[in-house]
Amino acid sequence: MSNIAEVNAAESATSKYATLGKEIPQVNHRAKVLGRAQYAGDLKQPGMLHGAILRSPYAHARIVSIDTSAARALPGVKAVLTGDDAPAKPWGGGPAKERYVLARGVVRFAGEEVAAVAATSEDIARDALDLIRVEYEELPPVLTTEQALLPEAQTVHPGRENNIAHEIKFHRGDVDAAFASADLVYEATYRTSPQYPGYLEPMVSVAALESNDRLHVWTSTQTVFLARSRIAKALELPISSVRVTQQTTGGGFGGKIVEDDNQLVAGLLALRTRRPVRLLNNRLEDFLSCCTSVPEQITLKLGMTRDGIIVAKDVHIVADCGAYSGLSGEVMHVSAMRSDNMYRHKNVRCDALLVHTNTPPHGAFRGFGGSQMLFALNSHIDTMARELNLDPAVVHERNAIGLGETSVHGWQIRSTGFKECIAHATKAIDWTTKRAAPRGTGVRRRGVGLAAAMHVCGNRTMGNWDGSTVMLKLNEDGGITAHSGECDMGQGAMTMITQIVANEFKVPLSQVCLLPPDTDSAPFALGSFASRVTMSAGNAAIRASRAVHAKLFALAAELLEASADDLELIDGGGVQIRGTDRRLTLADLAREHIWRHGGENLQVSETWDPPTVQPDADLYGDCAPTHSFAAQAVEVEVDIETGQVTVLDSFLSDDLGRALNLNAVHGQANGGCTQAIGWALYESLQLEDARIVNGNFADYTMATAESVPMLRGDFIETMDPVGPYGAKASSETAILMAAPAIANAVYDAVGIRVRDLPITPEKVLAALRARKEQQGGAANA
Repeated sequence: MSNIAEVNAAESATSKYATLGKEIPQVNHRAKVLGRAQYAGDLKQPGMLHGAILRSPYAHARIVSIDTSAARALPGVKAVLTGDDAPAKPWGGGPAKERYVLARGVVRFAGEEVAAVAATSEDIARDALDLIRVEYEELPPVLTTEQALLPEAQTVHPGRENNIAHEIKFHRGDVDAAFASADLVYEATYRTSPQYPGYLEPMVSVAALESNDRLHVWTSTQTVFLARSRIAKALELPISSVRVTQQTTGGGFGGKIVEDDNQLVAGLLALRTRRPVRLLNNRLEDFLSCCTSVPEQITLKLGMTRDGIIVAKDVHIVADCGAYSGLSGEVMHVSAMRSDNMYRHKNVRCDALLVHTNTPPHGAFRGFGGSQMLFALNSHIDTMARELNLDPAVVHERNAIGLGETSVHGWQIRSTGFKECIAHATKAIDWTTKRAAPRGTGVRRRGVGLAAAMHVCGNRTMGNWDGSTVMLKLNEDGGITAHSGECDMGQGAMTMITQIVANEFKVPLSQVCLLPPDTDSAPFALGSFASRVTMSAGNAAIRASRAVHAKLFALAAELLEASADDLELIDGGGVQIRGTDRRLTLADLAREHIWRHGGENLQVSETWDPPTVQPDADLYGDCAPTHSFAAQAVEVEVDIETGQVTVLDSFLSDDLGRALNLNAVHGQANGGCTQAIGWALYESLQLEDARIVNGNFADYTMATAESVPMLRGDFIETMDPVGPYGAKASSETAILMAAPAIANAVYDAVGIRVRDLPITPEKVLAALRARKEQQGGAANA
């Protein structure tokens, strides 16, 4: 345990109100279960209109003409807008600005926004959509990355040679020489499928003009300030004339960062009608407009010594961003680089291409590119370990990067429980015994699989700042009002910040009120992504609390006629002279801080920015303050007659630094694991002629309670020296491992390797038939 962690842990342990390391409900749980929480879809404004969007039925077409006259004539319709009524400047969720608020001239995917209506009711708005007549001239669509990269392929965007949206290349060490020295070299190609976030609340926004003509948007979002910046740029408004307020958000999983068009269309309708407008996606519309995870084709080549030491890695990635790139380039960056930092190897080479197609856009998703590469890497390690007659767990342990080491890309490892996680997971599932057990010859056969992962706890890649600011105000009754711009999308960010402030002041959680993020009143923040909020906002909350302490001690020393060094905080909130009963409550001090000459309300603002650097031009640099590690072991049963794969047992061990809230960390682990099981076995968007045909929860199969076992897991507390009270992050590592662990377990059970997700019964049966035919051919040779 570090000195910092020891001090912080000791301070929290002295209070009867300490909540760190306990099972704490989310601070807004009662509001949610009693129906009092205000989601954006619940909001009603005087004179509010309802929006609806007409979407393209074609993957690629030229818009010849749009006739809106019948829709405009429908009673109750207040506006019908097309691309001619929207800004002519393109916007984008990432570096490339390729997309229009409403399509101009050309549509590039089936589902793209072509026209928008505002009417006095949602039914009238949707009726008006049916009256809009659009004449299209179909163009040849580019449906796959293989087709897109052909020299003769139609371009999705003019000027994009071979439809390449972005490319990443790097080469460290002497890869070719390292391969030449390896005892085993193995190469294979893996394919991953897009996954829909599946949050409970579809995307929704309410936009209205304030009395001073500022645009106010209440929305479901993971980042109010990035949303404000995007809205302002896309609608050609000054940033100061846009206000964004986060309403209670029913899940995000990356899909509510900055890539949706909902907020922009709602804002445009409000600007044109000068009335409040609510725009709510139905589930099909959300499937069409929300970015799904980036599908990738990964060709991976590894070199190992006979002892299982990885000496070389060469990878080629082709990632499909769909019609618009958004954050897909950043996702591919993670796929290309992050997993390299788990191990000690020094020779790596990568060539990654991001490719446009005429399919619905892909982008940010929980795990942010880590899942794709870790599916390939963990499957690969399992295959090579078996070839070398080694235990895959041993291979992971022998290659695991250690405390104090610097990775191949310049990442400094400040804490790690990597090896402990592997030992923890394998012991919990009885790994050694089950691997050695006979596989049997019955219809249902069992096997075990293992996978490992790492993830960042923040990421200085968007710009030279990855910090967070927390403002605290002490009220006259001793209550504490907190402001943060970080968004809670259900993961518990509000609870974490509230816990830390309450812990620092030794008061109950109910004495701290954290206000929802509002760009007019909250300090600037990047938002909820890259597992950064506990690290950055947690540390900022500690700094802000201790800045208040300093002011309280100075004032109390004056009022109690004592030295500040002789003062201490007391349970319930307040300051006393150590060893006496002479004390002042927080309420006493708050009032005294105001009611004196030159007095003022006691309020502070403190920022914490991690000691990291932006990667250089060669993508080298320590960009994350620290890293979480994890391992997961699973047992599966494979029915060789039906091809059905059933997960019987799972144990996930997560190095999260320190668990601040047991409810939160177990909830994140179980939720992430369930999403990963769904991605591994069931989930896949079905497209016909580039149109989504299973855009609803009846046809898009997700993992339910019936399809997962009783999920088991625990955590390793490594007490990170940078994290608040030693904590790291626990929200994304859990989604990174189930797919490769299941794939490895399927191989262990029946001897087939599925490299193309999801692992469906049809693929299992096809692989079993192919193996049987191959064995038969070998026997006859």
